[in-house]
Amino acid sequence: MVVFMNVTQPSTRSKLLNAALQVVRTTGFEATTVDELCRTAGVTKGAFFHHFKSKEELGVEATRYWTEMTGAMFAAASYHEFEDPLDQLIAYVDFRRQLLEDHSIPEATCLLGTMVQETYSSNPVLREACRIGIETHAGTIAEIIAAAKSRHAPKASWSAEGLALHTQAVIQGAFILAKARDDLSIAADSILHLRRYIELLFHYGKEE
Repeated sequence: MVVFMNVTQPSTRSKLLNAALQVVRTTGFEATTVDELCRTAGVTKGAFFHHFKSKEELGVEATRYWTEMTGAMFAAASYHEFEDPLDQLIAYVDFRRQLLEDHSIPEATCLLGTMVQETYSSNPVLREACRIGIETHAGTIAEIIAAAKSRHAPKASWSAEGLALHTQAVIQGAFILAKARDDLSIAADSILHLRRYIELLFHYGKEE
C-alpha cells in the first residue's frame, strides 16, 4: 500500500520512521538492521539511538506511524463521497485494488502484515502493535458495513465487524500470494473476488 511521506523537511525521527516503512516492507523486520535504517534515512547511528532505544521500539512506533499515515489517506479517499454506504464499501474495495497499480510489491503491501507474519510468536510487543493497527483500520470499515447492513441487509446473521475483518484477511492474504508469485496481479484478482463476494452477500440479504 502506497503511503505519502512527509516532503517538507522531515525531522530525524520522521526520516527514521519513513525509512522503516520502506526497508521493512522490502526486506522484512528481522533482516532489517539499524545500520540499514540509518543509511536509508541519511542519519547517524547516534541519532537513531537518541530517538529510539532499540529496533523493536522503532518497530512499534512505525506501526503507529503507519496507522496514522494510512488512516489519513483512507479518510481523504473518494469512496466517502458516495451517499449510500454500500456504494462506499464497494468503492473502498475498488480503491484497495487501485492502490496496487504501477507499484512494486513492497510499495503496495502492508507494513503491519509484513511485520506480524515474522514476529507473531517471537515478539508479542510487535504482534500486539500490529494487531492494533490492523483492527483500527478494520474498525473504520466496520462502520461503513454496519450502515450498509442496516439499509440493505438488516436481517442478515453476519456481523459488520466480522465482515470488516474478513476484508482485511483477504487483502493481507492477497499480499502473501503476490509475494509468493512475485506478481501483484494475483493480489488484484483476489481483491476483485472480494468485491464479488460483498455484492453477492448484500444481494441475497441473509445467509440461508
